[in-house]
Amino acid sequence: MTDPSTRPGRLGVGVVGVGRVGAALGNALRAVGHPVIACSAISQQSRERAEAMLPGVPVLDVPEVVRRAELVLLTVPDDELEPLVAGLAELGAWQLGQLVVHTAGRYGVEVLAPAREAGAICLAIHPAMTFTGTSLDLVHLEGTTFAVTAQAPFLPIGQALVVELGGEPVVLAEEQRGLYHAALAHGANHLVVLVAQAAQALAAAGVPDPGRTLRPLLDAALDGALRAQSPPGDGERTGPGAILALTGPVRRGDPDAVARHLAELSAWAATSGAVDVTVTYRDLARAATVRALAAGLLDEAAAQRLLDTLMEGL
Repeated sequence: MTDPSTRPGRLGVGVVGVGRVGAALGNALRAVGHPVIACSAISQQSRERAEAMLPGVPVLDVPEVVRRAELVLLTVPDDELEPLVAGLAELGAWQLGQLVVHTAGRYGVEVLAPAREAGAICLAIHPAMTFTGTSLDLVHLEGTTFAVTAQAPFLPIGQALVVELGGEPVVLAEEQRGLYHAALAHGANHLVVLVAQAAQALAAAGVPDPGRTLRPLLDAALDGALRAQSPPGDGERTGPGAILALTGPVRRGDPDAVARHLAELSAWAATSGAVDVTVTYRDLARAATVRALAAGLLDEAAAQRLLDTLMEGL
């Protein structure tokens, strides 16, 4: 079998910030033959992660990592990215022709302008995936969508890099990165909150293993919602999309069941302090009603009865 490191076009990679993303992507690049020549890791946890995921790679200070690398992978927290890039520019660290790649979802390549002004080739690639900082992440990278933003001449470089990582590149305009990132955070982070709320309520109802109870239901619901998702439209109208997979009392137009849910959740919240569950239920049931009406799953009279019920007690 051919050694990946002997393939043409291999680049010496420097990983700035061995967090969960940096460790996974550095490891993945190494697996396809790009040698990771240095990394930066400040905390003890990140040093241990570097040792586990990037064994043998020297841990150096950030300017030295940048000085040694042909491809600099910036995987620091979003709020640290801009000052880091500017600070390295003040030190004269960026190099002509060097590839500088960041993985922050909310930013395009303008945040890398100080590096670009020094002659670097700047790319933004963001994997639509959550990471654990372990070898399991390498499996999850396969088929993951990466949003790629770059100046037009450099887009093929970003796309090729994503393909090497096992991902699927999707070109995203600079001005769309904010909405893209908000959509991902809304879907993934708030899904975690919903699961936590549902599990807490099930535990209070006496269910001994809420996770085991929820898993098949949520797996089926998520699969159905994604299968029903329509192709993206013009972004201005409310299309049916995933709402076609909706089940339950809103889909049936059953205000009595919704009222009963609210009563049960409110009574539980009064003793447990879990008031956020009732608030979330109202807000999402209202959103589900509006989308079900727009998709033709409910008529106007049924939707209005649901909305009236959801307003009661406020």
